[in-house]
Amino acid sequence: MVYPIVKLTILPIYRLWTRKIEGAENIPKNKTFIIAANHSSYFDVFLIPSILLPKLNKRMHALVNSYYWNGFITRFFLNLWQCIPVYVGKEPNAKEKNKLALEKALNYINQGHTMMIFPEGRRSDGKLLKGHTGIARLALSAKIPVLPCGITGANKVLPKGKFFPRLVRCEVKIGKLIYFNKYYNKKSGKKTLEEITRSIMKEIGNLTGQKYNY
Repeated sequence: MVYPIVKLTILPIYRLWTRKIEGAENIPKNKTFIIAANHSSYFDVFLIPSILLPKLNKRMHALVNSYYWNGFITRFFLNLWQCIPVYVGKEPNAKEKNKLALEKALNYINQGHTMMIFPEGRRSDGKLLKGHTGIARLALSAKIPVLPCGITGANKVLPKGKFFPRLVRCEVKIGKLIYFNKYYNKKSGKKTLEEITRSIMKEIGNLTGQKYNY
Protein backbone atom coordinates (compact mmCIF):
# COMPACT_ATOMS: atom_id res chain seq x y z
CA MET A 1 0.00 0.00 0.00
CA VAL A 2 2.91 2.41 0.61
CA TYR A 3 3.62 3.03 -3.09
CA PRO A 4 0.10 4.22 -4.10
CA ILE A 5 -0.08 6.47 -1.03
CA VAL A 6 3.35 7.98 -1.65
CA LYS A 7 2.61 8.52 -5.34
CA LEU A 8 -0.51 10.47 -4.48
CA THR A 9 0.94 12.54 -1.61
CA ILE A 10 4.68 12.94 -1.07
CA LEU A 11 5.88 12.71 -4.68
CA PRO A 12 3.61 15.41 -6.16
CA ILE A 13 4.54 17.75 -3.29
CA TYR A 14 8.24 17.30 -4.07
CA ARG A 15 7.66 18.43 -7.63
CA LEU A 16 6.70 21.88 -6.27
CA TRP A 17 10.39 22.53 -5.65
CA THR A 18 11.45 21.46 -9.14
CA ARG A 19 11.80 24.22 -11.70
CA LYS A 20 12.70 22.12 -14.72
CA ILE A 21 13.17 18.49 -15.68
CA GLU A 22 15.03 17.67 -18.88
CA GLY A 23 15.53 14.27 -20.46
CA ALA A 24 12.50 12.50 -18.97
CA GLU A 25 12.08 10.82 -22.35
CA ASN A 26 15.33 8.94 -21.62
CA ILE A 27 13.73 6.97 -18.78
CA PRO A 28 13.26 3.41 -20.11
CA LYS A 29 9.83 1.99 -19.37
CA ASN A 30 10.47 -1.66 -20.22
CA LYS A 31 14.10 -2.11 -19.23
CA THR A 32 15.81 -2.79 -15.93
CA PHE A 33 18.41 -0.17 -15.06
CA ILE A 34 20.31 1.60 -12.28
CA ILE A 35 19.83 5.34 -11.86
CA ALA A 36 22.90 7.24 -10.63
CA ALA A 37 22.72 10.83 -9.42
CA ASN A 38 24.84 13.38 -7.60
CA HIS A 39 23.95 14.00 -3.99
CA SER A 40 24.04 17.40 -2.27
CA SER A 41 20.91 17.29 -0.12
CA TYR A 42 18.47 14.99 1.67
CA PHE A 43 15.96 16.46 -0.79
CA ASP A 44 17.50 14.22 -3.49
CA VAL A 45 16.25 11.08 -1.79
CA PHE A 46 12.61 11.58 -2.78
CA LEU A 47 13.27 13.90 -5.73
CA ILE A 48 14.43 11.09 -8.02
CA PRO A 49 11.51 8.78 -7.14
CA SER A 50 9.10 11.70 -7.67
CA ILE A 51 10.25 11.78 -11.29
CA LEU A 52 10.71 8.08 -12.00
CA LEU A 53 7.91 6.30 -10.16
CA PRO A 54 5.02 7.94 -12.04
CA LYS A 55 6.61 6.66 -15.25
CA LEU A 56 7.51 3.17 -14.03
CA ASN A 57 5.22 0.33 -13.07
CA LYS A 58 7.80 -1.26 -10.77
CA ARG A 59 9.31 -0.96 -7.33
CA MET A 60 12.33 1.20 -6.64
CA HIS A 61 15.06 0.68 -4.06
CA ALA A 62 18.22 2.54 -3.10
CA LEU A 63 21.68 1.79 -1.81
CA VAL A 64 22.14 4.18 1.13
CA ASN A 65 24.98 5.02 3.50
CA SER A 66 24.52 2.88 6.63
CA TYR A 67 24.96 5.99 8.77
CA TYR A 68 21.33 6.96 8.14
CA TRP A 69 20.05 3.85 9.93
CA ASN A 70 21.25 5.40 13.21
CA GLY A 71 18.25 7.71 13.46
CA PHE A 72 14.81 6.31 14.29
CA ILE A 73 12.89 8.41 11.73
CA THR A 74 15.31 7.90 8.86
CA ARG A 75 15.57 4.19 9.68
CA PHE A 76 11.79 3.88 9.57
CA PHE A 77 11.51 5.39 6.08
CA LEU A 78 14.56 3.56 4.74
CA ASN A 79 13.15 0.22 5.85
CA LEU A 80 9.71 1.18 4.54
CA TRP A 81 11.22 1.69 1.09
CA GLN A 82 13.34 -1.47 1.46
CA CYS A 83 16.57 0.45 1.04
CA ILE A 84 19.90 -1.33 1.39
CA PRO A 85 22.67 -0.10 3.73
CA VAL A 86 26.21 0.19 2.39
CA TYR A 87 29.26 0.83 4.52
CA VAL A 88 31.60 3.56 3.29
CA GLY A 89 33.43 4.24 6.54
CA LYS A 90 35.51 2.05 8.81
CA GLU A 91 32.71 -0.09 10.19
CA PRO A 92 33.72 -3.61 11.31
CA ASN A 93 33.37 -6.22 8.55
CA ALA A 94 32.41 -3.51 6.03
CA LYS A 95 33.70 -5.55 3.11
CA GLU A 96 31.56 -8.58 3.99
CA LYS A 97 28.51 -6.42 4.69
CA ASN A 98 28.85 -4.63 1.35
CA LYS A 99 29.11 -7.96 -0.42
CA LEU A 100 25.76 -8.95 1.12
CA ALA A 101 24.34 -5.53 0.13
CA LEU A 102 25.36 -6.15 -3.47
CA GLU A 103 23.73 -9.58 -3.43
CA LYS A 104 20.51 -8.10 -2.07
CA ALA A 105 20.54 -5.39 -4.75
CA LEU A 106 21.07 -8.02 -7.44
CA ASN A 107 18.12 -9.96 -6.09
CA TYR A 108 15.87 -6.90 -6.44
CA ILE A 109 17.21 -6.22 -9.93
CA ASN A 110 16.55 -9.82 -10.97
CA GLN A 111 12.93 -9.21 -9.94
CA GLY A 112 12.82 -6.33 -12.41
CA HIS A 113 13.04 -3.58 -9.82
CA THR A 114 14.88 -0.27 -10.29
CA MET A 115 17.91 0.58 -8.14
CA MET A 116 18.95 4.13 -7.21
CA ILE A 117 22.52 4.96 -6.22
CA PHE A 118 24.34 8.14 -5.22
CA PRO A 119 27.89 7.11 -6.20
CA GLU A 120 29.50 9.85 -4.08
CA GLY A 121 28.28 8.01 -0.97
CA ARG A 122 27.55 11.17 1.00
CA ARG A 123 26.21 14.68 0.54
CA SER A 124 28.43 17.27 -1.10
CA ASP A 125 28.24 21.07 -0.98
CA GLY A 126 27.10 21.02 -4.60
CA LYS A 127 30.53 20.27 -6.07
CA LEU A 128 31.01 16.69 -7.23
CA LEU A 129 32.88 14.36 -4.90
CA LYS A 130 34.78 11.25 -5.94
CA GLY A 131 32.46 8.38 -6.84
CA HIS A 132 32.74 4.98 -5.16
CA THR A 133 33.11 1.91 -7.37
CA GLY A 134 30.12 0.04 -5.91
CA ILE A 135 27.94 1.22 -8.78
CA ALA A 136 30.39 -0.26 -11.28
CA ARG A 137 30.39 -3.61 -9.45
CA LEU A 138 26.60 -3.69 -9.46
CA ALA A 139 26.25 -2.68 -13.11
CA LEU A 140 28.70 -5.37 -14.21
CA SER A 141 27.24 -8.06 -11.97
CA ALA A 142 23.68 -7.34 -13.10
CA LYS A 143 24.71 -6.63 -16.72
CA ILE A 144 22.34 -3.69 -16.97
CA PRO A 145 22.84 -0.06 -18.04
CA VAL A 146 23.12 3.01 -15.85
CA LEU A 147 20.89 6.07 -16.28
CA PRO A 148 22.85 9.19 -15.23
CA CYS A 149 21.00 12.04 -13.55
CA GLY A 150 22.28 15.50 -12.67
CA ILE A 151 20.62 17.57 -9.93
CA THR A 152 21.40 21.27 -9.63
CA GLY A 153 20.32 23.39 -6.68
CA ALA A 154 18.99 20.72 -4.31
CA ASN A 155 21.50 21.88 -1.69
CA LYS A 156 19.83 25.31 -1.84
CA VAL A 157 16.35 23.83 -1.47
CA LEU A 158 17.32 21.88 1.65
CA PRO A 159 20.82 22.84 2.87
CA LYS A 160 22.73 20.82 5.42
CA GLY A 161 21.43 21.40 8.93
CA LYS A 162 17.99 22.53 7.75
CA PHE A 163 14.78 20.57 8.24
CA PHE A 164 12.37 22.49 6.02
CA PRO A 165 12.83 23.32 2.33
CA ARG A 166 13.43 26.90 1.28
CA LEU A 167 11.36 28.75 -1.31
CA VAL A 168 13.73 28.00 -4.19
CA ARG A 169 13.68 25.40 -6.92
CA CYS A 170 16.15 22.91 -8.31
CA GLU A 171 16.68 21.52 -11.81
CA VAL A 172 17.11 17.94 -12.98
CA LYS A 173 18.69 16.66 -16.16
CA ILE A 174 18.46 12.99 -17.10
CA GLY A 175 20.99 11.65 -19.56
CA LYS A 176 20.92 8.66 -21.85
CA LEU A 177 21.57 5.10 -20.75
CA ILE A 178 25.22 4.13 -20.43
CA TYR A 179 26.00 0.55 -21.45
CA PHE A 180 29.01 -1.50 -20.38
CA ASN A 181 28.70 -4.51 -22.69
CA LYS A 182 32.39 -4.43 -23.62
CA TYR A 183 33.28 -5.25 -20.00
CA TYR A 184 30.95 -8.23 -19.65
CA ASN A 185 32.54 -11.65 -19.21
CA LYS A 186 35.91 -10.03 -18.48
CA LYS A 187 37.83 -9.79 -15.24
CA SER A 188 36.68 -6.66 -13.42
CA GLY A 189 39.74 -5.46 -11.58
CA LYS A 190 40.21 -2.19 -9.71
CA LYS A 191 41.25 -0.31 -12.85
CA THR A 192 38.14 -1.41 -14.74
CA LEU A 193 35.82 -0.53 -11.86
CA GLU A 194 37.39 2.92 -11.54
CA GLU A 195 37.14 3.46 -15.30
CA ILE A 196 33.42 2.63 -15.30
CA THR A 197 32.74 4.76 -12.22
CA ARG A 198 34.63 7.65 -13.80
CA SER A 199 32.58 7.42 -16.99
CA ILE A 200 29.35 7.57 -14.98
CA MET A 201 30.51 10.49 -12.84
CA LYS A 202 31.78 12.42 -15.86
CA GLU A 203 28.34 12.17 -17.45
CA ILE A 204 26.74 13.35 -14.21
CA GLY A 205 29.23 16.21 -14.32
CA ASN A 206 28.14 17.08 -17.86
CA LEU A 207 24.52 17.11 -16.75
CA THR A 208 25.28 19.48 -13.86
CA GLY A 209 27.71 21.67 -15.77
CA GLN A 210 30.72 20.50 -13.78
CA LYS A 211 34.04 18.84 -14.47
CA TYR A 212 34.73 15.56 -12.70
CA ASN A 213 38.39 15.75 -11.73
CA TYR A 214 39.01 12.33 -10.16
